[in-house]
Amino acid sequence: MKMRGEGKSPPRVSLKEVLVSWVGAFLGIFAVGFLGHLVHLEQQDILFLIGSFGASAVLLYGTPGVPLAQPRNLMGGHILSALTGVLMNGWIAEPLYLSGALSVATAIAVMHLTKTTHPPGGATALIAVIGGERVHQLGFLYVLSPVALGALIMLVVALIVNNLTSFRRYPVFWW
Repeated sequence: MKMRGEGKSPPRVSLKEVLVSWVGAFLGIFAVGFLGHLVHLEQQDILFLIGSFGASAVLLYGTPGVPLAQPRNLMGGHILSALTGVLMNGWIAEPLYLSGALSVATAIAVMHLTKTTHPPGGATALIAVIGGERVHQLGFLYVLSPVALGALIMLVVALIVNNLTSFRRYPVFWW
Protein backbone atom coordinates (compact mmCIF):
# COMPACT_ATOMS: atom_id res chain seq x y z
CA MET A 1 0.00 0.00 0.00
CA LYS A 2 1.43 3.37 -1.02
CA MET A 3 0.37 5.38 2.01
CA ARG A 4 1.70 3.01 4.65
CA GLY A 5 5.07 4.71 5.02
CA GLU A 6 8.21 2.64 5.33
CA GLY A 7 10.68 5.13 6.72
CA LYS A 8 11.38 6.35 10.20
CA SER A 9 11.03 9.86 11.49
CA PRO A 10 14.31 11.81 11.29
CA PRO A 11 16.18 12.40 14.53
CA ARG A 12 15.64 15.55 16.57
CA VAL A 13 18.09 18.37 15.78
CA SER A 14 20.66 19.44 18.35
CA LEU A 15 20.12 22.37 20.69
CA LYS A 16 22.87 24.22 18.76
CA GLU A 17 20.80 23.86 15.59
CA VAL A 18 17.68 25.02 17.41
CA LEU A 19 19.47 28.12 18.72
CA VAL A 20 21.00 29.08 15.37
CA SER A 21 17.64 28.54 13.65
CA TRP A 22 15.90 30.70 16.24
CA VAL A 23 18.46 33.51 16.00
CA GLY A 24 18.39 33.44 12.19
CA ALA A 25 14.59 33.50 11.99
CA PHE A 26 14.36 36.30 14.55
CA LEU A 27 16.97 38.43 12.80
CA GLY A 28 15.62 37.77 9.30
CA ILE A 29 12.01 38.62 10.07
CA PHE A 30 13.04 41.50 12.35
CA ALA A 31 15.25 43.01 9.63
CA VAL A 32 12.48 42.92 7.02
CA GLY A 33 9.89 44.33 9.44
CA PHE A 34 12.23 46.97 10.83
CA LEU A 35 13.14 48.21 7.35
CA GLY A 36 9.45 48.63 6.60
CA HIS A 37 9.11 50.58 9.83
CA LEU A 38 12.13 52.79 9.05
CA VAL A 39 10.79 53.85 5.68
CA HIS A 40 7.36 54.41 7.24
CA LEU A 41 5.55 52.04 4.94
CA GLU A 42 2.98 51.32 7.61
CA GLN A 43 1.91 54.98 7.46
CA GLN A 44 1.16 54.58 3.76
CA ASP A 45 -0.90 51.50 4.55
CA ILE A 46 1.46 49.27 2.55
CA LEU A 47 2.27 45.77 3.73
CA PHE A 48 6.02 45.09 3.82
CA LEU A 49 6.25 41.97 5.97
CA ILE A 50 4.26 39.35 4.04
CA GLY A 51 3.20 36.03 5.52
CA SER A 52 5.17 33.89 3.07
CA PHE A 53 8.40 35.23 4.56
CA GLY A 54 7.61 33.25 7.72
CA ALA A 55 7.71 30.03 5.71
CA SER A 56 10.92 31.17 3.99
CA ALA A 57 12.45 31.66 7.44
CA VAL A 58 11.77 28.00 8.27
CA LEU A 59 13.68 26.94 5.17
CA LEU A 60 16.54 29.48 5.31
CA TYR A 61 17.31 29.24 9.00
CA GLY A 62 15.84 25.88 9.99
CA THR A 63 16.92 23.75 7.00
CA PRO A 64 19.59 25.78 5.17
CA GLY A 65 21.06 22.76 3.39
CA VAL A 66 17.97 21.73 1.45
CA PRO A 67 17.70 22.69 -2.23
CA LEU A 68 14.47 24.63 -1.63
CA ALA A 69 16.34 27.04 0.70
CA GLN A 70 19.12 28.03 -1.70
CA PRO A 71 19.47 31.60 -3.00
CA ARG A 72 18.26 30.78 -6.53
CA ASN A 73 15.14 29.16 -5.12
CA LEU A 74 14.49 31.87 -2.53
CA MET A 75 14.85 34.82 -4.88
CA GLY A 76 13.55 33.22 -8.06
CA GLY A 77 10.68 31.46 -6.34
CA HIS A 78 9.41 34.61 -4.62
CA ILE A 79 9.95 36.97 -7.57
CA LEU A 80 8.46 34.70 -10.24
CA SER A 81 5.53 33.79 -7.98
CA ALA A 82 4.84 37.43 -7.16
CA LEU A 83 4.90 38.26 -10.85
CA THR A 84 2.55 35.36 -11.56
CA GLY A 85 0.15 36.46 -8.83
CA VAL A 86 0.07 40.06 -10.04
CA LEU A 87 -0.52 38.94 -13.63
CA MET A 88 -3.30 36.54 -12.60
CA ASN A 89 -4.97 39.21 -10.49
CA GLY A 90 -4.89 41.58 -13.45
CA TRP A 91 -6.27 38.93 -15.77
CA ILE A 92 -8.96 37.34 -13.59
CA ALA A 93 -9.49 39.21 -10.34
CA GLU A 94 -12.81 37.59 -9.47
CA PRO A 95 -13.87 35.19 -8.17
CA LEU A 96 -10.99 35.00 -5.69
CA TYR A 97 -11.15 31.22 -5.50
CA LEU A 98 -10.49 31.01 -9.24
CA SER A 99 -7.79 33.68 -9.45
CA GLY A 100 -6.16 32.35 -6.27
CA ALA A 101 -6.11 28.78 -7.55
CA LEU A 102 -4.75 29.88 -10.94
CA SER A 103 -2.04 32.02 -9.35
CA VAL A 104 -0.75 29.26 -7.06
CA ALA A 105 -0.95 26.51 -9.67
CA THR A 106 0.76 28.67 -12.29
CA ALA A 107 3.43 29.79 -9.83
CA ILE A 108 4.23 26.14 -9.10
CA ALA A 109 4.51 25.40 -12.82
CA VAL A 110 6.75 28.44 -13.39
CA MET A 111 8.99 27.51 -10.44
CA HIS A 112 9.28 23.93 -11.72
CA LEU A 113 10.16 25.09 -15.24
CA THR A 114 12.81 27.55 -13.98
CA LYS A 115 14.28 25.30 -11.26
CA THR A 116 13.38 27.88 -8.61
CA THR A 117 10.92 25.90 -6.48
CA HIS A 118 10.51 27.59 -3.11
CA PRO A 119 7.25 26.51 -1.40
CA PRO A 120 6.58 29.91 0.20
CA GLY A 121 6.35 31.24 -3.36
CA GLY A 122 2.88 29.72 -3.56
CA ALA A 123 1.80 31.96 -0.70
CA THR A 124 3.51 34.96 -2.32
CA ALA A 125 1.43 34.39 -5.48
CA LEU A 126 -1.74 33.94 -3.45
CA ILE A 127 -1.11 37.13 -1.43
CA ALA A 128 -0.95 39.08 -4.72
CA VAL A 129 -4.53 37.95 -5.37
CA ILE A 130 -6.14 37.91 -1.91
CA GLY A 131 -4.04 40.64 -0.28
CA GLY A 132 -6.76 43.21 -0.69
CA GLU A 133 -6.69 46.76 -1.94
CA ARG A 134 -3.37 47.61 -0.23
CA VAL A 135 -1.58 44.91 -2.23
CA HIS A 136 -3.56 45.43 -5.44
CA GLN A 137 -2.67 49.13 -5.51
CA LEU A 138 1.01 48.18 -5.62
CA GLY A 139 0.56 46.31 -8.89
CA PHE A 140 3.94 45.24 -10.26
CA LEU A 141 5.68 47.19 -7.50
CA TYR A 142 4.61 44.29 -5.23
CA VAL A 143 7.21 42.17 -7.05
CA LEU A 144 10.03 44.57 -6.12
CA SER A 145 8.85 45.70 -2.71
CA PRO A 146 7.97 43.97 -0.52
CA VAL A 147 8.80 40.69 -2.28
CA ALA A 148 12.26 41.00 -3.91
CA LEU A 149 13.62 43.43 -1.34
CA GLY A 150 12.30 41.41 1.61
CA ALA A 151 13.68 38.13 0.21
CA LEU A 152 17.05 39.79 -0.40
CA ILE A 153 17.20 41.02 3.20
CA MET A 154 16.42 37.52 4.45
CA LEU A 155 19.11 36.10 2.15
CA VAL A 156 21.75 38.46 3.54
CA VAL A 157 20.82 37.47 7.10
CA ALA A 158 20.95 33.77 6.11
CA LEU A 159 24.42 34.20 4.62
CA ILE A 160 25.67 35.78 7.83
CA VAL A 161 23.94 33.64 10.46
CA ASN A 162 24.36 30.27 8.75
CA ASN A 163 28.08 30.81 8.17
CA LEU A 164 28.93 31.97 11.69
CA THR A 165 28.97 28.38 12.91
CA SER A 166 31.37 25.56 12.10
CA PHE A 167 28.49 23.10 11.58
CA ARG A 168 26.60 24.96 8.84
CA ARG A 169 27.50 26.04 5.33
CA TYR A 170 25.23 28.27 3.27
CA PRO A 171 24.59 28.32 0.41
CA VAL A 172 25.07 24.82 -0.93
CA PHE A 173 24.75 26.33 -4.42
CA TRP A 174 24.04 29.76 -5.82
CA TRP A 175 22.75 29.03 -9.26
